[in-house]
Amino acid sequence: MSIICGLPLLECVYCLACARWAWKRCLHTSGHDSEDWGLATAEEFDPVPRLCRYILAVYEDDIRKPLFEPPGGYGINPDCLIAKRTYEDTQRHAPPYIVYLDHDHADIVLAFRGLNLAKGRDYAVLLDNKLGKKKFDGGYVHNGLFSAAVWVLEKEGDLLRELLEKHPDYTLTFAGHSLGSGVAALLTMVAVQNREKLGNIDRKKIRGYAIAPARSVSLNLAVRYADVINSVVLQDDFLPRTATPLEDIFKSLLCLPCILCLRCMRDTCTSEENKLKDPRRLYAPGRLYHIVERKLCRCGRFPPVVRTAVPVDGRFEHIVLSCNATSDHAIIWIEKEAKRALELMQEEDDVMDIPVKQKMERQETIAREHSQEHKAALQRAVTLSVPHAFVPSEYGTFDDLDDEYEHSDGSYQETSSGESSKRKNKKESWDELVARLFDKDESGHLFPKKD
Repeated sequence: MSIICGLPLLECVYCLACARWAWKRCLHTSGHDSEDWGLATAEEFDPVPRLCRYILAVYEDDIRKPLFEPPGGYGINPDCLIAKRTYEDTQRHAPPYIVYLDHDHADIVLAFRGLNLAKGRDYAVLLDNKLGKKKFDGGYVHNGLFSAAVWVLEKEGDLLRELLEKHPDYTLTFAGHSLGSGVAALLTMVAVQNREKLGNIDRKKIRGYAIAPARSVSLNLAVRYADVINSVVLQDDFLPRTATPLEDIFKSLLCLPCILCLRCMRDTCTSEENKLKDPRRLYAPGRLYHIVERKLCRCGRFPPVVRTAVPVDGRFEHIVLSCNATSDHAIIWIEKEAKRALELMQEEDDVMDIPVKQKMERQETIAREHSQEHKAALQRAVTLSVPHAFVPSEYGTFDDLDDEYEHSDGSYQETSSGESSKRKNKKESWDELVARLFDKDESGHLFPKKD
């Protein structure tokens, strides 16, 4: 009798739990993801709108005769466009990109376009995932994006090195949107680990900007490279928030809301501790910049604010059930709102009438604060027992793996402690890395090896 009476009570508990979950999910907005982050400054956010325009320029067939030029133009001098690679040039290995010499900002830029839904070649990069099989620097990476990054550096390494030798004071920036963001982020990491290929450029002069970033690296790598990689997310963008493998997302474009809802329910049943301790779970890379312009139960767009942090736990883990989840992924909207946010920051600085000397001092202060925040994030990753999380040395080398021998490409194997100490300083050369990932045909063209 007591069992019979207990059944309705149990059903009521389940119904209340489901109702509470649905209520919390419906009230969860993207603003909650970054509510405790600090505000970005105009100095650190300044490159973002400019790099968005460079990415948009990759879509043009002829930059001298643009068809889709945004208001204000791309900001590109056609005479400074060093190289423009199309789908025919990349041979299915990577999305199209440009190499641009930005004299006004003392920067050498390699910018990738986003996914082209009409091109099967882009899907070839996405579908080559092999989740859990590709390792790099003690963590996990998306295999297709990693192979694309290695291919691009092999193809353009000599050109980039030549430009850096001609302009030793310039920085080197990799930028991309969506699919291109993953290639740009991993290219930044590969370049940092193989700086000798670029003339031993200082690590501090290499930067990566992932616009609407794909989740392409494991948590330890996402935090460890936060000093050189920056990810920019507009409000409700779905791609940085779903841990669903990229190939599953783009196979399900016709029913994307369905897969997002299912993923939302699945993540709800996964504890935060299990998420953090899953070494194969991929994340958006680097330092995060979140552009927030909408509020809960408020119509329309508000003046955008940009929040920034290097979070470890709570790193865009909750999918936002929003009708803007896909529109906020568009590079055109991101460029527009990033430009608007930057203008508001600059107007505020002008109102405060900050002297030039104080602005320079503020830039130095921001750099110190970012360095301290980065170290704190690394320490927190260690505290939370994130797999393979450890604090790198001052020069960016990662040599604290205890029981595993790590190759320069990131693959590693179990060894004894004595053998590990003997092999710790062993490093696979760039040529060995390329030879292991690719084969060459008679004309010298690279193509991925088949497992």
